[in-house]
Amino acid sequence: MHLADGYPLFDKMLQRMESLPEAVVQFILAQLSSARDVASCKCVSKRWKDSMPYVCSLYFPRNSFENYSGVEHPDSLIWKMVSSVERLEELVVYCPFSCIGLASWLMAADQSLTSLELRMDSLLEHEACLGPSKLDCINVVKNLSSLKLWGALMTDSPKWDGFAKLQTLEIVGARLEDAALSSALQSCPNLTNLLLLGCEGLRSVSIELPLLEQCKLDFYGAGNCSLSVVSSKIRSLEVQGCSWIRVPETQCLTHLSISNNAGRVYKVDFGKLSVLEFLSIRGIQWCWDAISSILQLATEVKHLFMKVEFTGDYETLQPFPEIDFVDFFNSHRKLEKFDIHGAMFAGLCQKNSLKNVDSSFVIPCLTEVAITVRSPLNAEQKMCTLESLVKHGTRLNSMVIKILQMKSSHSSADDFFEEICKFRYLHRKIVRIE
Repeated sequence: MHLADGYPLFDKMLQRMESLPEAVVQFILAQLSSARDVASCKCVSKRWKDSMPYVCSLYFPRNSFENYSGVEHPDSLIWKMVSSVERLEELVVYCPFSCIGLASWLMAADQSLTSLELRMDSLLEHEACLGPSKLDCINVVKNLSSLKLWGALMTDSPKWDGFAKLQTLEIVGARLEDAALSSALQSCPNLTNLLLLGCEGLRSVSIELPLLEQCKLDFYGAGNCSLSVVSSKIRSLEVQGCSWIRVPETQCLTHLSISNNAGRVYKVDFGKLSVLEFLSIRGIQWCWDAISSILQLATEVKHLFMKVEFTGDYETLQPFPEIDFVDFFNSHRKLEKFDIHGAMFAGLCQKNSLKNVDSSFVIPCLTEVAITVRSPLNAEQKMCTLESLVKHGTRLNSMVIKILQMKSSHSSADDFFEEICKFRYLHRKIVRIE
């Protein structure tokens, strides 16, 4: 008896599915990636099952085999699906797997695979694997253009001969050693995108990749890592957790973000930042030489974000020195958006910060300002600086004043807040308080 006997609606739907042109079936399957969806499609009909080779992407989520109670090992099931696809281009595996399983899948798809994403779980397993490690197994796939690894353990140099076609490398939540990372990067000479996120164990990182355009680095630890990046094509660089940074070739750099949440930034050594449009510097403490150096280089910046709490060398925490209001904005005449937090704003509000302001002074391009105020100290000077921004910022259309952690029990805080409210009322088309 046929499964659909007595179910005319099911028979009609099945006939319609069977009557679909071959090109339509192939197109539908080419859009699928979830392994469960692909497995379900195999059950539609024999014709759909025979069309499985046209799948080009497979995705195995973390819970793929959560309630599985079959005899066959999950590694074997994944291998069957991978090997049934004629030209698999993308493989994403988040569920647990073994070294042997990984090696078998990659051997089955090594000629066509261009994108590989793996949740390694090596930090938990300590690579309990005889023979080649999971990282070593990847070496067989020579045509990769994108490689993404989660939870990798790279304390020893991976046995990679080289990935000449690899353009994107992402390593997230990994434990790395300097020499091992250096060896891995040397095996990927043509990278254009590099992401190392939430990585620990690194002390000194040197990156020399001539085609690198985008680089995002986030290092866990004491914040004392040193970094050198050499690439004539670098356009975007984001760094977290480094105390010493060297980037000599910056002729294409338009986006730069440097932060250090755990340690201090002692020195930044950059080439000319003549095309830099976005600059963000964050952290608890930066040496003033590092701050002034990068501000002097970033004369063409359009969006500047500054959230550094203190300056000072070594253990000594010091406030920002006095910053000349006129000199600062004359040195950054293309500045359009300015986010100022605490210490930087205080530096612009010192006794002599406004001494060179006159009626002819203009801030030509500034349209948006966001100011975070944390203290009522020096309130009169701060109000004068706010007035100067509104008065001389001829194109200013938005000023946001953020009141953060100010001690309201102090009477001066109440007076200062009242002055800010009056200021907001006078310039209510531009100013708002958060």
